[in-house]
Order: sequence, then C-alpha cells, then structure tokens
Amino acid sequence: MPLLQDVPGRATLHASMNPTATVDLQIPRSISREDMAKLAIRRYEGRICLVATPEDLEEARADLGEESIVGFDTETRPAFRKGESHLPALVQVATARAVYLFQLRRTEVHPLLAGLLSDPRTVKAGVSLRDDLRALKAVFAFEEKNMLDLGLVARRSGFGQTGVRNLAGMLLGFRIPKGTKTSNWAAPQLSAAQIAYAATDAWACRELTLRFASLGLLRAKAPAASDAAPGG
Repeated sequence: MPLLQDVPGRATLHASMNPTATVDLQIPRSISREDMAKLAIRRYEGRICLVATPEDLEEARADLGEESIVGFDTETRPAFRKGESHLPALVQVATARAVYLFQLRRTEVHPLLAGLLSDPRTVKAGVSLRDDLRALKAVFAFEEKNMLDLGLVARRSGFGQTGVRNLAGMLLGFRIPKGTKTSNWAAPQLSAAQIAYAATDAWACRELTLRFASLGLLRAKAPAASDAAPGG
C-alpha cells in the first residue's frame, strides 16, 4: 500500500486516496510496443558514484542525509536453471544530485543502506518494492519505513501498465533501454553499460515520483527535478 506516514521536516508523499482521482485524459494509461519503440532512448547523464572507498561512502551518506525523496532499485544476478536463485547484488539510490550504486558484496555499505531504508524522514520510491525488500532482508536486517511503490500508485490512478519502462514511456516520454538486465550483477567489476543501466532505473523512479506529484496523484509538493536532464 503506497500510503506513507507524515514526518515533520521532510517531504512525505501519499498516493491519492480519492477514488475519482484519475490521470489527465491526454496521458495514455497504457502504451503499445509499437508506440514505445517510437520514443527516444534516454539514459541518466548526471553524476554516478559506484561506492568503493570510504570517501565514496561518506559522500553518499552526506547526500542521502539531505534528501527527502530518493529513487530506489535493486539488481540481482539472473537465474537460468530451474530451482536456481540468487540474492540481490546491487542497490541503486538516486538523489537530486547523483545516483549511488552499492555493491552488496561490500559489507561496509550495509549499515548505510539499512539506515536509509529504516529512516522515516526519507521517501524511498520504486516499483515492486515488496519483492526487493524481501530479498534484501536475506542480506542485511532492517525495518523499512516510508516506502512508496510507484506501481501501486499507477494502478490506483488508472494505469494499465505499472512497470518502470512503461511508466517512463507514458509519463516521461522516453524509452529506457534494457539490454543489460540479464547480465551478471554479481561480477566484481561492473561494465559501463551495467552502470548506466542501473543508474537510469533509479533516476527514472525519482523522476516518476516527481511526475506523479505534478499530476496531483501524490498529496504533497515534491522538490525540484534533478539537476541532470535526460539525454540521448
């Protein structure tokens, strides 16, 4: 359920509980593959920090401490055999200033992420968060607070498609490439394509949150859009 508790001093977003609240008729509530293919591809072009040093960790900690809304996503090594499964390997967090990539094999990042997920002052926005959170709890302990599932917001607002890529096409007007989705996210060294893909997903979740708010589907004023404009 995408309803969030009120927390003084930070932006707290709520999905509109008005049953008559619907999206502007000019905004499609579904998008075909053909229409999606016509959209320009966009990737995040701002600062990306692959957290690998104590300095990186402190930069992330300081930035996240000032943020009221972050885009949130995870990546997991794909399983190709029946009965095979893997734990999440990467967490992506987007602020207005940067996207931080946390490789979960680096255990020193776990306390920061647990603190973020448990912080009631910061909205964490993503899609299919229930599955992400369940899997993350097998890696480190936390009690999640102030999570905003954009898929649930979209469904409640009358959208027929609720994935990040479809929502980006309908609401942001661009197409997110997905060529590296099934790559090995547990690799010690991530490729440039993996880094760009992971950062774009988290950034898109934050941008979608701002878009939902601008449409009146979230009962709070969202902060300004991120400094990094989409590019081709």
